[in-house]
Amino acid sequence: MIKIAPSLLAADVTKLGKQTEMVKLAGAQYLHLDIMDGHFVPNLSFGPSVVSGLRKVSDLVFDVHLMLSRPDKYIDAFAKAGADIITDKSRYCF
Repeated sequence: MIKIAPSLLAADVTKLGKQTEMVKLAGAQYLHLDIMDGHFVPNLSFGPSVVSGLRKVSDLVFDVHLMLSRPDKYIDAFAKAGADIITDKSRYCF
């Protein structure tokens, strides 16, 4: 079975809760969250507080990709914030 995981990066940051709900209403079961630190990759994105805030308003599966220089320092924080799946993207880059 194919599962679609729309990316939170495509959302308007001023409407994250509403747009997360739109993802669910469109039929998706997963929400993809790229977590970027500005070091491992040049962009910055969301922290655990955003995941925690969205968890309060959504029961979607949160698929969190840690694109961080030190993902090991943040795994527990994202798990506590409500991430369902956590992937350390640094392990897949050469």
